[in-house]
Amino acid sequence: MRADARRNHERLLTEARAAFAAHGTDASLEDVARRAGVGIGTLYRHFPTREALINAVFQEALAALLQRGRELAEAEEPCPALVEWLRSLITHASEYRGLSRALMPAMSGSRDASSVLAQCGVPLRATGETLLSRAQEAGTVRDDVSIGDLMRLTNAIALAAEQSPEDAELADRLLELTLRGLKR
Repeated sequence: MRADARRNHERLLTEARAAFAAHGTDASLEDVARRAGVGIGTLYRHFPTREALINAVFQEALAALLQRGRELAEAEEPCPALVEWLRSLITHASEYRGLSRALMPAMSGSRDASSVLAQCGVPLRATGETLLSRAQEAGTVRDDVSIGDLMRLTNAIALAAEQSPEDAELADRLLELTLRGLKR
């Protein structure tokens, strides 16, 4: 990428992060481009779809979630490791209004694996599957629990918390209720 194109790319990501934080993932892409000092055509050359832009914005957080999952896969207690990772996932999905809704199909496995957002969902599902399998093998989580169900539940919890910002404890309460149903 040429230096000017790289600068445009980074400015677009910076402005998209700010716009998504302020207005959610449905923020105006025209506004993102204007704030980055480029035209909408430049935005679409770098990010052909809204999903591609969402994917690019969240790559850093995705890398952190995957790294944390790898660390937790080595934990002595598999069930608390799974819980910690699920809590991190909910926190991440709650950072930007609309993110949990945008990621729901990709993380639940119902989206085409070739889609841009599946690039987020596929590795997250694999990491979660590793943590879930360890907890199931340890006998602390029921065998009939699937990673798809857990991913749907974490997204639903993040979405519920997003809809009730005045209740700071809602996500933790809902996660605790969910976890009671997972255990043997």
